[in-house]
Amino acid sequence: MVAPKYSRIVLKLSGEALAGSLGYGIDPDVVNTIARQIKEVSDNGLELAIVVGGGNIWRGVAGSAKGMDRATADYMGMLATVMNSLALQDALQKHGVDTRTQTAIEMREVAEPYIRRRAIRHMEKGRVVIFAGGTGNPYFSTDTTAALRAAEIEAQAILMAKRVDGVYDSDPLKNPDAKKFNELSFMEMLNRGLGIMDNTAASLCMDNKIPLIVFDLNGEGNIKKAVSGEKIGTYIGGEFNDKRDH
Repeated sequence: MVAPKYSRIVLKLSGEALAGSLGYGIDPDVVNTIARQIKEVSDNGLELAIVVGGGNIWRGVAGSAKGMDRATADYMGMLATVMNSLALQDALQKHGVDTRTQTAIEMREVAEPYIRRRAIRHMEKGRVVIFAGGTGNPYFSTDTTAALRAAEIEAQAILMAKRVDGVYDSDPLKNPDAKKFNELSFMEMLNRGLGIMDNTAASLCMDNKIPLIVFDLNGEGNIKKAVSGEKIGTYIGGEFNDKRDH
């Protein structure tokens, strides 16, 4: 494997990614495939943290739209991320990857509480750390969690796994003429309203100079390609000198 361009990254997985073609719940075969890709990069010395969404089980915004108290609905969504994180941890452990799950909402029987220094120490020892439970606060997305944790642990990039191979000016699954962007600034992303991540998350990344790589998770070996600096997907940076090598 080519030496990784980054030494410490955050991988953001949507909950839907774990559901695969089922569309709901957790598909063990899909989780196993993701775990195998993660093992590839972990074995090469990359310090890796993961943030998993919960949309395959529960979406707080959807619950709120149907009359549920927003904070309650969001807490339910945070619990869904814990379920996904434990499923991913189990798959990683079966592949021989030493893994720790840390939760923003304390539940010591199933996971460690989130402690920044402990998370960094785990990664320095070669363990993969999964951040579950969002930020621990309602009204914040797991995209914001990924940006916040990346800033806290001083990650060099966020890899955002999607079902498409980058960022387009419209939905490529609906519009065959959609144009793909190879590189974008965060300001361009926000001004165009591309919806890759919410404004809070994007602002955190921009302010802390954390680039974002949006790529297709389903491509074989794409996590490895992304951390090696290969030009896959869409690279999103700020108004600073962080462009990919040409």
